[in-house]
Formats: sequence, structure tokens, C-alpha cells
Amino acid sequence: MSRFAKDVDVAFQGAGTKIGLEVWCVENLNLVPVPKSSHGNFFSGSAYLILNTIVLKDGILEHDVHYWLGKDANEVDSLMVSDKALELDLALGSCTVQYQEKQGQESAKFLSYFKPCIIPCEGVYTSGPERSDRGTYHMTLLACKGERAISVKEVPFSRSSFNHEDVFILDTESKIYLFSGHNSSIQERAKALEVIKYIKEEKHGGKCQVATIEDGKFVGDSDAGEFWSFFGGYAPISRDSSSFFKKQHDAPFVKLFWINIQGKLCETSSGFLTREVLDREKCYMLDCDAEDFLRSQGRSTRSLVIVLTEGAETPKFKSYFVSWPQTDNLKLYEEGKEKVAAIFKQQGYNVKELPEEFCQPLINCRGKLEVWVVNGEHLSIVPSEAHIKLFTGDCYIIKYTYPSSQRDESILYAWLGFASVKEDRVDAISHMIDMADSTKGTPVLVQIFEGKEPDQFFWVTQRLIVFKGGTSTRYRNSIAEKGIEDCTFNAGSTALFRLQGSSPENMQAIQVNMVAGSLNSSYCYIVRTEEAVFSWIGSLTSSRDHDLLDRMLELLNPDWQPKSLREGGEPDEFWMALGGKSEYPREKEIRKHKEDPHLFVCNCSEDDFKVKEIFSFTQDDLTTEDIFILDCYIEIYVWIGSQSIVKSKLQAIQCGMNYLERDILAQGLLLETPLYIVTERHEPEFFTCFFDWDVSKSHMDGNSFERKLALLRGEKKLETPPRSSCRAHSSEYSRSGSRSKSVSCNGVPRSASPSSFSKSHLISSNGGAFSSPDVIAKKLFSEQSANHSSTVDFHKLDSGNSAETVSSSLVAENDDDDDSNLLIYPYERLMLTSDEPVSDIDVTKREAYLSKAEFQEKFGMTKRAFYTLPKWRQNNLKVSLNLF
Repeated sequence: MSRFAKDVDVAFQGAGTKIGLEVWCVENLNLVPVPKSSHGNFFSGSAYLILNTIVLKDGILEHDVHYWLGKDANEVDSLMVSDKALELDLALGSCTVQYQEKQGQESAKFLSYFKPCIIPCEGVYTSGPERSDRGTYHMTLLACKGERAISVKEVPFSRSSFNHEDVFILDTESKIYLFSGHNSSIQERAKALEVIKYIKEEKHGGKCQVATIEDGKFVGDSDAGEFWSFFGGYAPISRDSSSFFKKQHDAPFVKLFWINIQGKLCETSSGFLTREVLDREKCYMLDCDAEDFLRSQGRSTRSLVIVLTEGAETPKFKSYFVSWPQTDNLKLYEEGKEKVAAIFKQQGYNVKELPEEFCQPLINCRGKLEVWVVNGEHLSIVPSEAHIKLFTGDCYIIKYTYPSSQRDESILYAWLGFASVKEDRVDAISHMIDMADSTKGTPVLVQIFEGKEPDQFFWVTQRLIVFKGGTSTRYRNSIAEKGIEDCTFNAGSTALFRLQGSSPENMQAIQVNMVAGSLNSSYCYIVRTEEAVFSWIGSLTSSRDHDLLDRMLELLNPDWQPKSLREGGEPDEFWMALGGKSEYPREKEIRKHKEDPHLFVCNCSEDDFKVKEIFSFTQDDLTTEDIFILDCYIEIYVWIGSQSIVKSKLQAIQCGMNYLERDILAQGLLLETPLYIVTERHEPEFFTCFFDWDVSKSHMDGNSFERKLALLRGEKKLETPPRSSCRAHSSEYSRSGSRSKSVSCNGVPRSASPSSFSKSHLISSNGGAFSSPDVIAKKLFSEQSANHSSTVDFHKLDSGNSAETVSSSLVAENDDDDDSNLLIYPYERLMLTSDEPVSDIDVTKREAYLSKAEFQEKFGMTKRAFYTLPKWRQNNLKVSLNLF
């Protein structure tokens, strides 16, 4: 908590210091805490205050405050809880986002906290012992609405309550019935099954039958006969029966008001808005043309009201403004790391700064690599000895095949050179799609731009050299037409290479402009002139960088005998080779940290593109009828459901580019952000790591409703298991997981593919694509994105496998090991706030010193399972337990 004033309710003591939900309720004009066992149980006669706290990847705590008003709550309680929301915001440093929630009109974000739903009860909350009702079972009829976050409300137990729009649940003592209106969607019916599962477990102890009733189908269905008997027999539902839920409409325009001292609203602007119109000395209200407004304006009080503080604006709010300016997140990230390091130092630990998060590959990176260079409509195979050498004026298709748990998997990369021409980029995407269609299996497709490559690409290529110039006919024609000198690298060229990477299995040499301004103190460089070769070591580099310098010199040309120079001790001939001394960056480059992922469901129709965020997402949210976008900030994944309308990979890429163009989260996404296309049932580990993934769910038959119904009834209705690869244990891969002996001297396998690959030899399925490659090129590669500046911003890559893994002296190698050889301490002594802290331990790995039993108790999983989670999820769990 940022501060705690005397006028802040004592109920808020310690609030916001733990990850997760905290709930209070107004009782007798006092705010009382609601025990965790009662979270999600709301009484319609009460008013509640809910605080949700999460930790972001940069270590900052983020708070959302919701106050929920039951439909029967009195005005005094309602006013009190809204005041307490402001009071809690003050206690947390005035940095929260506050939401007013009305019963039956809750926001999707609020509903996501209480999976699968909330079902308000009649009456008023009391903090005393729960009363046990052992009388006659109370049958209820519930109406459900929503494909993602589902709203549930109890409706009158009458046949007249039914309509064709909603899904209904009839809960009886021995059986639960699901009635699906014929206008309801498959996704809504599937979501209602989650509610039934919840009711079955909570109210029936998991012991009751489940029946499904189709709207309009009665003959020959015994369950339907039973169902309608509760309502006096079957009768047709009137066409005029309306839904119990108000239909949401898109807002056609917005209005911005500022609030004067008298509390009056003064319209400032409507339509297009910019950040500059917001004066930090004023308070504003943004009306998104909702159907309702405010009670003071003579409109309904059912409006969704969100209170924001400057600096804590939500992506939704910022989306209504044109080009909302980006904040300096990298600076904040670095400052945060320094502050945490200072805290450790105050506690007596000799820590200069926290180690940077190293990104390790989640797949086997010792597989088979094949590379083709794009030249118009033809692909030419690149010899294995030249796999690692790419030219910035060309585009390439790179196929990587690796052994997975049950079969060989493939990734197809379209690598688009910084200086390549638009036509070659379009052809590269088309080649990649055609190759995927003609390849056995379902490979992951990735569109990447030079300078914005994901870490995994470098792990796959292992040793990469990028030269200036190009070999493409279009590229050569383009520079000839523009009168530009051909600078394509050859054996006699003068050149300046920047070296980067994190290990010998992940290092790159990038040829940059041969001027002093291309230098950077964070890197090592190789300068080749006609007379000499220099190696230049930046003042901010490490011994790891120096080792990579030696290895890359050997790879570039083992005959080069460089003169080693340290920054600050360069001779005149060095500066003369670079055209004279000039200024260059001397500050340490900060790696862009990963943001917490966001999941969106997409509507990708031909003339429309809409997305809706799924909060607190899980694997079950990936419905087979839809297409989703997982936004990880530094890379974007498009997930295609097997029963979605998107049948073309080209259409999926277009969908991803539409998302990048709109920058939904207002985070400054570039069109060059890496874009992955992932198909249902063929999800790679680097996608599933963002979920608690259950493989059996991903191989279920049928649509979303049929799959969940089978799981609810305990049926193991699985598809035919994925085919086993006959090559999974072939000579292509050794037991150690390293690449086989049939590789070139650089460690990359030699390809058995044909020497050339033409589009005419590939089977193409347009699959109902909305746009041809030529049309989509206008969106994929606009002139703005094609004409890059001469300077590329490369992110410095982190290194060190050891930082990611835990020492074998701390963590058992498998779940069967005992704790006899480990350093073990009790949880109370390992916590950051311990009164008797343990010394001489790795403070970044506190959890490793827990015993197996206590680790399982606190984390709900084994150590082995914990360390397979992505680093951001590990950190979130450790923060929630006060171990990080």
C-alpha cells in the first residue's frame, strides 16, 4: 500500500499487498471483509467492494477497484460503498481504475474474476455463520447470456419466461436441464455448460444427471417431456418473447465533457479526440454514446461508470483518442529493477541489480533447417553451407523441423529483409502459404522482419550473418532505377559488423553502415578494411560478448587476424576507416520487457474487423468456431479454430495485420511485429505456455458445445490420436538432442530438398480467402512500412542458460527424488517479510529452498512442474506468496 492515512478505513489495512481478490461488504454501515470461501456469492440486497491486484511483468502492482450494487441494495449502502472505493483508491496511491457494477449489467472484466459466473442470491449478506437450509430443494430457473463472460440471472419459474434468444438452466433436485433457444449461439450454449458444471459440483456434490433440451424439438425425447412437465406441459414459445438481457450496441461516436466546480457537465469535444485536449487541472467525463448516461441527466442509473486517474488510463479509454502518446516503459522498467535491488541491499544482501530475464527456447532447437531465397515467383534452395548467410535486400523462406512429444513439427518463417522490395515480400508470404498447404502436417507460419526477429528465430538459426545488398532480380532492378550503388557484400568488401547474441548457440553478426555513428558501447564490432581488420570492444560489454566476438571472427573468416581495440583507445586509422570520429550511443541498451499477454476474440468478416478482449483467459476460452489473437506485445499469435470461418492462412495473416494496424491496446505496436499463425490441434509449446494446457481437451471431437458436454458427462470422446512420426527416433536426431552428423561445418543440417522450388509446383488452396496476395500487399507492406530508415533498432539479446534454470543443488531433477541432498528452510523464514530471514541463499530463487511437501502445499504443484512454466508466471506465483 502506498500510504495509509488516519481517515482511511481500518478494513483496508494491508489491502493491495497480495495478489488476487479482496472483497468487502457493507453491513450495518460498516465495511466487513468477505471470506475467500464466499467470494463470488453476492446478495441482491447488499453492496460490495472488490479489489483485484495483479503483478505486471515489470514487477509493478496493478489494482482494479469494483463496487457492486445489488438490485435491492438501499441508497445509503450504495453511496457508502462508492465512497469507500474512492477511499481505497487514496490508500493505494490514487492509481487504481474504479468500476461501478450493477447487478445484471456487470462488466466482462468483473465477471472474469468469478469463473464461471456469479448467481446473485435474494436477501442481505451477514458475516455470521452460514445457515444450512435442509428443507425441500428449491428449484430455480436461470437465464444465461454471453459467449465469453456469461451473465446469469434467476427468472420467474414460468413457461412464459422462455424465449428463443437466451439459454436457460433448470436446476432440480435430481437433474439439471439445459434449454437452448434456437437463436442462441454454440458458444453461449457451451458457456452455459460451465455454469451447469459449477452448479452440479457446488449444490449437488457432483452427483446429478444433466439433460439438454433443444428449442422446438419435443417428439421422442423423454428428457424434453420431463422438462416441460415442470411447467404444466409443452407449448410453443411466442416469437415476441424478448431476451432478459439488454442488447449491447456499438457506439457510433463519443463526446468529451469537463466537469466544473458546480458539478455541471460542459461539452469539450466530440468525434476525433487527442491527448492534448485533456487538461491535467480538470476532471473529464467521456460519454461513449451509451444508451444511458447519468441519473443527474435524467437517464437510467444502469450506465457502466469507470473512474480513471491520469497515468492509469485503460486501453479502452485510450482507444477513443487519436495517437495516444507512449510512455517511457523501458525507463520505468529499469528504475523498478534498481529499486528492488536497493531493497535487497537494505536487507543486507549484496545485490547490485536483479538479473535480467533470459528467454530460453521452449522447443528442441537441434532440428533440421532448410532455407530458400525468393526471386519473384521462384524459390531457390540455399546450400547448407550458406544457410546462416542472409542478405538484407532479399526475402527468404526458412523451414525448421524439430522432434516434439508425439511427432515431428515444423515452423515456416518468411524472413523479410530490411531493404527488400514490396513485391518480393508479397511473393514470400505467398510462397510460405503455398508451401504450408503442400506440406504434410500443419506447420506454424511466422512473418518476421529483419531487425524485429523473435528470440526463438535466433535459437533456431543458431549462427546468423546478415549482409548488406541482395541477389533478387527485383532488388537489383530497384537500386539500378534509383541510381543507388550496389553494396552487396563480397569477399573483398569493406564492412562493419555488429555482434550480438546470448551464447554460441545464439549469435549474430549484422552488417551495418560503415560510419562511427553505427557504433554502440553495448556491443562488440568487427571492422574490415582493405588494409586491416579491427575488433572493437564496447565499454559496456561483458566477457560473454568477448567470447562471441572470437567465435564470430572464426565463422566470418578464420584467416582474419584482427587488431583488438578497447573503446577509448582507438588509433586514427580506425576512425579514418569509418569516415572520421563522431558521436554514437554510449548508454546501456535495455531489452524491451515482455508485457502480460492479452487474448482477443476476432470477427474477421470481409468488410469488418472487430475484437473483444477475454479477461482472465484460459484454454477453454479458445472456442473452435472462432479466431483469436494472443497479444504478447513483442509478438502476436493468431489462433485459428478448426471450425471457424477462416479457412485461408492468407486471411489469418490479414487478420493479424489488421490488429497491428489498429493497435487495440494503444501500446505502440509496429507493423513489423512478429506475427505467428497457429492452427487448432497443432499448437506449439511456445503458444501453449501462456495457458494451463490440457492436451486431451485440444483433441476432442465436435463443436464447443459437444466437447464440453462430453467432458461434463465424463465421456472420453477423443479424436484419433495424432499420428506418430516414423522419424521421431530416426538417425536425423541423436539421443542427446543435438543435430545429427549430416550437417555442415556450421552446425546446420544439409537439406535433401530439391535445388529449386517454384510456385507452380505447389498445391494452393485459396480456402475462401478474402483478398489476393496483390490486394493484401497494400495492407501488409504499405510504402510507409517498406521505406525504413537506414538505422535499425536491434534489441540486445540476453545470455546465459544458467540464469533460467535452478542449480541442481537446489532443485531435484525429478519428482521421485527426496530432499536429503537439498538445503531446506521453512516457508516462514524464506518470505521477504520474515522476522527471522535466512541468509546466504540465492534471493532470486527463494522458492527452491522449500521442501517438496511445503512447495506442493504453497504452489499447488511440484517443483518440476513449476520450472516448466514461463518466467512471467513463475514470478506472479512467487509474488503472490511473498517470495519475490
